[in-house]
Amino acid sequence: MRAHVVGASGTFPAPGKPAAGFVIEQGSTRVWCDAGPGTFMSLPVDPDLIDAVVVSHVHPDHCADLLAAYHAWTYRPDPRDPVPLFAPQSVWDKLCGFIDKEPACYAFTPVVGGDEVSLGSLDVRFSDMDHPVPTVGSLWTANNRRLYYTADTGPEGDWRSDADGVHVMLSEASVLGDPADKDFSQHLTASEAGQIARDIGAKNLVLTHIPPYLDKSVAVSQAEGTFGKAVRLAVPGTSFDI
Repeated sequence: MRAHVVGASGTFPAPGKPAAGFVIEQGSTRVWCDAGPGTFMSLPVDPDLIDAVVVSHVHPDHCADLLAAYHAWTYRPDPRDPVPLFAPQSVWDKLCGFIDKEPACYAFTPVVGGDEVSLGSLDVRFSDMDHPVPTVGSLWTANNRRLYYTADTGPEGDWRSDADGVHVMLSEASVLGDPADKDFSQHLTASEAGQIARDIGAKNLVLTHIPPYLDKSVAVSQAEGTFGKAVRLAVPGTSFDI
């Protein structure tokens, strides 16, 4: 299993730095996970080779490029057959409301924590996260290797049980500094991401969703301080094996 980093910018994109988005690949299966602004045009494969789309929640930095894909897959001489889309119901409701109809390019299935789906050679289990809107984290499994993507979340909730012992925890790190000082409880600091990764026994930690105005090297240092070993950054245009 391989994860391609399409975008990792937290809250909003920056030049050359799309917001949240990854392509999870196993064999011939390719799933676009989170569709933040700038990710559709930066996909590492022909968009027509995307087998399914998974979106964690309705906030625009995670779902706005569903609209770009809708136009690209619909308004052409040979529209794509419906692409499976898995997301909280609120994502679908917002998308349909924006275009005033159900987009025919997607075959939508609502998901909540505890749901499981098989997408080609990938198995995905969803978790309910600690965020103000319905949000799903996702456990990706193939060939006995496991990746856990936190999407946006605070430290509360029972989602950690799904991530127990994963090979890679791909975690948001939206805030720097002491967790006691953060203004918004339903995001993780870099140090919280490191501590949670250590607590669940994750083999590796990769940080994502760091806003452009924060120093990423500081985020890595703070996460390493609690994780106890080297931490990687999710960098657009790079990939890592699980």
